[in-house]
Amino acid sequence: MKTVHSISSLSGSIQVPGDKSISHRAVMLAAIAEGITEINGFLNGEDCLHTIKVFKQLGVEIEQTGETAYKVKGNGLYSLKEPKDVLYVGNSGTTIRLTSGILAGQPFYSVLTGDQSIIRRPMKRVIEPLRKMGAFIDGKENGRFAPITIRGGSLHGISYESPIASAQVKSAILLAGLYADTQTTFIEPYRSRDHSEKLLAQFGAKLEIKGRQVTIFPKPRLEAQSIQIPGDFSSAAFFIAAALIVPNSRIEIRNVGLNETRIGFLEIVKKMNGKVEITDQRFFGQEVVGDLIIESSSLHGIEISGEMIPRLIDELPLLAVLASQAEGTTKVTDAKELRVKETDRIETISTALRNVGVEIEELEDGFIIKGKQKIRGGVISTKGDHRIGMAMAIAGLIAVTPIIIHQSEAIHVSYPQFFEDLKQLAR
Repeated sequence: MKTVHSISSLSGSIQVPGDKSISHRAVMLAAIAEGITEINGFLNGEDCLHTIKVFKQLGVEIEQTGETAYKVKGNGLYSLKEPKDVLYVGNSGTTIRLTSGILAGQPFYSVLTGDQSIIRRPMKRVIEPLRKMGAFIDGKENGRFAPITIRGGSLHGISYESPIASAQVKSAILLAGLYADTQTTFIEPYRSRDHSEKLLAQFGAKLEIKGRQVTIFPKPRLEAQSIQIPGDFSSAAFFIAAALIVPNSRIEIRNVGLNETRIGFLEIVKKMNGKVEITDQRFFGQEVVGDLIIESSSLHGIEISGEMIPRLIDELPLLAVLASQAEGTTKVTDAKELRVKETDRIETISTALRNVGVEIEELEDGFIIKGKQKIRGGVISTKGDHRIGMAMAIAGLIAVTPIIIHQSEAIHVSYPQFFEDLKQLAR
């Protein structure tokens, strides 16, 4: 449990932890590359540490060489070993879905499962195309949910048009495509985040990208790399929001990943009249990185839908907090995917905000908030969802009375030092 009190301003400079999405993918690709990959800036959150544990169970040598530094010894595409036990992913949807793609190409048997949240999250969206590629996969309710069992190998290339824009689904199919007999093409309705494509190319895979369509060619020789992971934009977003709504604030966030498929929240904030400046843009590998300077701002409401949604899906609970402090109406639609995240995030953030005095209209695929509203304070539960916990902590910075956050330990999934960084900036 954490209690968050209001503050008068935010100032100073921080660096947020490494990107969660890239941390997962760096370990996975290093595990099936040839040679020793050095990873720096790795996120030591619970989700990413589960990825390390899973690949150790698959026979990969992984050594921690510094606080956020790891060496991964890979021996090629077919070097993984049949695990002796069930592969447990904890709360990590990225781990279970992307690892399924890799295991679909392995000539052995494996079982994947996770915590109470994971076994309720949809797996059929990944299993269906993997079955089309020739993998034998089963699971609870005919593969709709974990635990899932995989007997892989002998995959065929397919062209698959996904009904949803999901980086996890896309990544799983591209990873399986490494093991197919012919090229594999994935088409999505909107562009989702492309960290997998960038890392695959860096490790030596051959891809062709045309708009919403990605084709991967099979059986490349992946070569070990030196990977510097940028700061996680989704983690930075909480401090961007905090500086915008806490009066008399000005902060800097250093070395933030600014991949264009990830920074929809930044674009929305600017449209809401938020003052955010990007400085010193550069590259870590194939990823754009920069420093951000954020100042308190007078925000106004906005409507968000369509192709913008996949680019800020993780930040939408936080946007609900931000919208409560913006003049006018904010409306979010086409975000039904929020209902199958770590929690039903539409319901969870709506309940949490109502508990602290904010009026919000819950839609089937989003929400409507009319601002500017006073945040009264009160007691909320994260329901085990890290992003709900951090979003409500930001709300607590301007609440009339403290916000008490139950199950705040969920925040360790993606940002173990969140409250330490918040304390560093708070005045």
